[in-house]
Amino acid sequence: MRVTNSMINKTSMKNMNTNKISVDALNTQMTTQKKINRPSEDPVIAIRALRLRSQLGEINQYYEKNIPDAESWLDLTSTALENMKTIVSEVYKQCVNGATDTLNEEDRDAILQNLQALRVQIYKEGNADNAGRTIFTGFKTSSQLTFERDEPDTSYEITEKMSFEDIQEKRYYSNQVTLPTDEAGVMQGVDLETEMPDEVVNFRMRLSYAGLTGTDGNTSDITLKYKGTNGQENTITATTRSYDQWMESGFEVGEDETLFIPETGEIVFGKNVSESLKGAKADISVEYSKTGFNEGEIRPEHYFDCTNYTDKNNVIEYKKENQEIAYTVSFNQTIVVNTQASDVFDASIGRDIDELTDTVKAAIAAHDKVKKLEEMKEQEQYASPEMQAKLDEWLEAARKEATYMDDNMQKHYGKAVGDFQEYLDTISLAATDVGSKGDRLKLTKSRVSNQQMAFEKLKSTNEDRELSDIIIDFTAAYTAYQASLMASSKANQQTLLNYL
Repeated sequence: MRVTNSMINKTSMKNMNTNKISVDALNTQMTTQKKINRPSEDPVIAIRALRLRSQLGEINQYYEKNIPDAESWLDLTSTALENMKTIVSEVYKQCVNGATDTLNEEDRDAILQNLQALRVQIYKEGNADNAGRTIFTGFKTSSQLTFERDEPDTSYEITEKMSFEDIQEKRYYSNQVTLPTDEAGVMQGVDLETEMPDEVVNFRMRLSYAGLTGTDGNTSDITLKYKGTNGQENTITATTRSYDQWMESGFEVGEDETLFIPETGEIVFGKNVSESLKGAKADISVEYSKTGFNEGEIRPEHYFDCTNYTDKNNVIEYKKENQEIAYTVSFNQTIVVNTQASDVFDASIGRDIDELTDTVKAAIAAHDKVKKLEEMKEQEQYASPEMQAKLDEWLEAARKEATYMDDNMQKHYGKAVGDFQEYLDTISLAATDVGSKGDRLKLTKSRVSNQQMAFEKLKSTNEDRELSDIIIDFTAAYTAYQASLMASSKANQQTLLNYL
């Protein structure tokens, strides 16, 4: 086969261009330190790079964003629960102190002041937030757990679910002493047969709010619904009675009667009704309305099925449901970061403290009456034997009232010891659960960190080249390119005339 000069030139140009392409490719690799610059250079590397980058991007989302956000939420929840434990523990201690029979005037005052201070703080921890998102209110993170200010015009219709276990005994006291202010008042005296302070024990179920109305917005009768032992739904109509009227009647309730006391938010059962509900082990549903909420009271939508009727043109209905906020922290792994207030901050905590406070106030007031009457006995204007005899009647009534109030306070504190121990156990359990979630999150974070490093290494192995290797290959390619240039120059210098 005859090889012409033209063929030599074309072959030389092709070989030089091939070497030049290699030099250019290695020069690009030296600049980028990447194996390929375009998918077409090596489709296998390109496809693997897309897959690894996608997985690494997902891992980075978990490690750099989701996990830190979950950690922040759990840390804030843990802090709030620990603060709540401290508050409830302090109330528990006050209850233990109050249950003793050695309280003096200073002790009662100290307990009262402590309870009032703790009552203010009791639900504030429930308003803890994470970057403006309230952490105990489920999906409603823009809403506070409690009312931030008095809202006298806010109106809700509430459906509260209770059970027969919420029916408990409570003591009520009639004929409480009203101190005389002058000689004429003293001379009226006290009928020791009919006007002495008296104690009445009733069965009552306390709702989560006081100052209530019926479902029509007025102080009408309300209906209780429950299922009996036969599974059929039964109803009980509770007759509305104002607290003052009930007190004037001596806190009486018929054996088959049910009373609704809107001022105190109590439903009082007669003996037969109470026994019937307990015998049926009834789960009871009560519908009522409340207009006007005070600062610090819980918002109904976080605890109950309810409807907000404040704006008649914008009625809002709420359904109580499980509202878990879950973060995806790894491949196919999520963790629930929120704790719902209804599972931790019982709606009865505030009401329990209010009743304890009222009990202590009543005991203080009763002893103040005794003290003032004793002081009156020392005053000259009441020095006559007739006045002294009448003051003795007043003192007998006042001392009986003080004895009742002291006994009620100690019994109330004794019951509260058990109640607040249960509250404390619930909060402690929730704090333990949050701590357990935090521990699991730490393990997940460690695993995701290892995954991140492993995938970064795989990605680098797939895409990157060591600079030293590139330099060696570039030097070889450049040498070959220079050699091809020199060889071509020699070959192209020969012509046909050299052989003639």
